[in-house]
Amino acid sequence: MAPKAMDVLAKSGVEFLVEASAGLQAGFRDEEYRGKGARIEPERAAVIEAADVILQVRTLGANPVEGRADLSLLRQGQVLIGFCEALTAPRACADLAARGLTTFAMELMPRITRAQSMDALSSMATVAGYRAVLLAAEALPRLFPMLMTAAGTIAPARVFVLGAGVAGLQAIATARRLGAVVSGYDLRPAVREQVESLGAKFVQLSVDGAGAEDQGGYAKAMGEDFYRRQRDLIAAVAREQDVIITTAAVPGQKAPVLITAEMVRSMAPGSVVVDLAAERGGNCELTRAGETVVDCGVTVLGPLNLASAAPYHASQMYARNIATFLKHLIQNGNLAVNFDDEITLETLVTYGGEVLHPRVRQAMGLGPAAVAELVGKGV
Repeated sequence: MAPKAMDVLAKSGVEFLVEASAGLQAGFRDEEYRGKGARIEPERAAVIEAADVILQVRTLGANPVEGRADLSLLRQGQVLIGFCEALTAPRACADLAARGLTTFAMELMPRITRAQSMDALSSMATVAGYRAVLLAAEALPRLFPMLMTAAGTIAPARVFVLGAGVAGLQAIATARRLGAVVSGYDLRPAVREQVESLGAKFVQLSVDGAGAEDQGGYAKAMGEDFYRRQRDLIAAVAREQDVIITTAAVPGQKAPVLITAEMVRSMAPGSVVVDLAAERGGNCELTRAGETVVDCGVTVLGPLNLASAAPYHASQMYARNIATFLKHLIQNGNLAVNFDDEITLETLVTYGGEVLHPRVRQAMGLGPAAVAELVGKGV
C-alpha cells in the first residue's frame, strides 16, 4: 500500500495498520502513512494479528520461503489479497484454505473493462517493458539512436519485440523514445494498429493466431507444431536484429520457446536478448532465470521481478490496483463475497475452508467445487 492510494478508501470506513518501515525501500516513510491516518505497528506479527484484511505483494504461493513463516500467524476468517501464483503453486492455496482464509489472487483479475483499474499484472508489465529496454541499452555495445557526428553517421540500433501486450507495447514505446528502429510481432493481428501507432513496424507472419486468447483476455497455450512453424518464420527476422525482447507468457504454464539457440547464434556478436518470460522457463532456449548467458558473443538476459527495479512507481500502481479492488469488495462498510460478480468470482481462490477456483482445483486434480454450498460460510 502506498500512502496516496489510501485516498481511494477514504470514505469506505477502512482503518489501515502498516508494518513499520514497510514502504521505506520503495520511498514511502512511516510519517506519510500516519499523515493518511494509518496506525504504524512495530512488529509484523502484530499487524497480522490485528488485521481483518491483509494486503501483500507476494502471498505464500508467490513467496514460498518467507510466506511460510506468515502462515502460522494467519487465522480463520481473515482475507488475504495479493499475487498468489495460484495456477503454479496450488499446494500453497490448499494450505491457505486449511487455515480458513479467504484468498484473492490479483494475477487472476479478468481483463474486462470494469476491472481495468484493478489489473495489477498490466501495471507490473508496464514497468517490466520499460526496464527491459534499459537493460538492453546498457548491455548493447552500440548506441540506440541515429547520430550525425563529425566522425560520421551512427546507424540506429534495431530492436525486435515479440509480444505486443502491455509489456511489449511499453518496450516498443521506450525503444522508440531512445531512437531505435523498432519492429514488433504478436499473434493477434488486431494489435497491428497499436504497434504502428508507437512508430514501430508490425511484422506479419503467415501463422494463424486464432484462439490465442482465452475468454479472460489472457494468452492460451498453442500446440508444438504451431510454435515450430512460428519459430521458422521468426528466424529470418531475428538474425537482422541488434536487440530482441520477448514477452510471451501463458498463465500457469511454461513459456513457449520462440528463440532457439540456433537463432541466437545467427545474430551478430554483441547483440542482446532480454527474456521477460525467464521466470516461466523463458522464450529463449538459452535463457537461465536470473542469470546472464553469453553464447557466440550474444548476451541473453533472464531478469526476474523487474518491477522491483522501479519500486516507487511500481508500488504506486499496485497499491492503486489493490485499493480499487478492495473498495469493490466493500459493501455498506463490510467486505462481502458476491458470487454473482465476475471480478470477485474470477479472483477468489480460497473460501470457507475450500480451494474454490476451478483452474486451481483442476491443477490439484480436484473436481468442480459446489459454490452454492459455500455461500454463507467464511466472510
